[in-house]
Amino acid sequence: MSSSDQDRLAVSPAAAISKATVKLLHEYTGRGPTKARTYISEDLISIVLEDTLTMGERSLARDGEKDLVLASRQAFQRTMGADLIAAVERHSGRQVHAFLSGNHINPDVAVESFVLVPGTGRAANVDRAQAGA
Repeated sequence: MSSSDQDRLAVSPAAAISKATVKLLHEYTGRGPTKARTYISEDLISIVLEDTLTMGERSLARDGEKDLVLASRQAFQRTMGADLIAAVERHSGRQVHAFLSGNHINPDVAVESFVLVPGTGRAANVDRAQAGA
């Protein structure tokens, strides 16, 4: 078994999805969020991200350009959507049916949600440790 295979086994799917999402956001925007938490349920995966905005976006928001910042974030999500979906599918072992994304300025919070193709008896896919249960 290679070291990358061992690393994958040592990390929960939720943690791997959080890490991949932070990395992708950093690659696309130049800065990743400082907090990410992934929640996995039967046919839904959601990632809550905090402290996502770049210095430039924060400056624009302070100057009343909230709509511009949100439009820019939506453009990033459209551009990186395929990469986010691929990461979720890779780490969850499930196929994504739909991807939804939303950002909020104050507080600086974003949510990336992935509706999964319905599985058969996949309730065991609930990651209660990451969901705080």
